[in-house]
Parts: sequence; structure tokens; C-alpha cells
Amino acid sequence: MEILNLKKQGVTACVREAIKKLRAGGVILYPTDTLYGLGADALSDEAVGKIYEIKGRDKKKPIHAIITDIKMMEKYAEVSDLARTLAKELLPGPLTLILKKKVGIKTGIAKGRSKIGFRIPDNQFCLALAKKFGKPLTTTSANKSGSKTERTVKAILKQLGSAKERISLVIDAGKLPDQLPSTVVDMTGNEPIILREGAIPVADIWNAIRVEM
Repeated sequence: MEILNLKKQGVTACVREAIKKLRAGGVILYPTDTLYGLGADALSDEAVGKIYEIKGRDKKKPIHAIITDIKMMEKYAEVSDLARTLAKELLPGPLTLILKKKVGIKTGIAKGRSKIGFRIPDNQFCLALAKKFGKPLTTTSANKSGSKTERTVKAILKQLGSAKERISLVIDAGKLPDQLPSTVVDMTGNEPIILREGAIPVADIWNAIRVEM
């Protein structure tokens, strides 16, 4: 496992190394605008399988992905006018949109599912990484399922135990500030359904789309 310090090495160097690992099917531990996450090629069955194994996560539970912009979102999912409005108002930011996946998207996080979740973090490293990678990469909290979400790389690796050996690269940004996870909104029906209220209050969601509705 390689560990890079984001502040010392810089965004460009860290992105370059992360891309190498992602393209080789590896898993990275990286900072987002909310928590540290586990990243892998979101469309690779093998890479996504590693994420489930590291976390000990039930494979029935979905894993979401980071993208660069609405254009990339539209490549993999059906984006309604309402979802597009919400994305324009609140992204980049701690918001995850659950959308109907497009026909033909069948692998990785979309395997066996009709829906797919995307977010665009308000984080320089994440945006640079997603842009350079050119396709979705997973974003799921770096913790054992059901366990506390830690704020430092040291605490995360300790919690993961032997499973940490499956991580190819760690991008250490120091201790992240206390922050709620992203707010998750299902946009696959006639109106939004708040699946999880996180860093963005529910009121902000409704305010952003009230004109459209």
C-alpha cells in the first residue's frame, strides 16, 4: 500500500498516481468534501467487488459514484428536468442523486439494479480525479459496514484491519472536519424522495426545486 500526503505531494501528483491504480483495477482511499471514501472503477465488477469485501458490505446495498458534471451523469442515467434543476442548484456539493440507469449500463455498481446514484463533490482533488479518470468512480465511506466513520487515515486503516491490504493507494489529507455525509435523494419517481438527510437540509432540497414543481 502506497500512502501520499495530499498537501505535500499536491493534487496533480496524487491524481496521477490514483489514476494508475484505478485503471489497474485497484482501490484507493481518498478524501471528499464530507468523508474519506473508497474509490474504484464504478463500472468494473471486479473492482466494485473489492469495495464490498473491504467494507464487509451486504451486496444488496448499493454503492454510489462520483462524476464530473451533469453531462457525464446523462451518459449513464436518465436525468429528468427536476433532477437537472436540483443538480444545477446544489452540485458540486454533498448531494447524491438516485436516478434510473440507462439501458446498456449493466456492470459494476449498476449490476442487477435499475437505479444508479451519482454525486459531484465540492472538492478539488475529487473533481480533478473524476475528470482525469473520465468515467464514474465509487464513493462510499471508508469504514467497516455498521462501524463508526473515522476522520483520519490512521484510524480508518486501524478499523479496516487486514482488509486494508486490499487498498492500493491512500491519499492522506489529514484529519477531515466533522461533517455529515451527503444528502441522498431518489429522483426516479414523480417527485423527490429523501432517502437520507445529510449535509444538505431537506428544506434546501425543496427550495431548490419548488419552481419546477
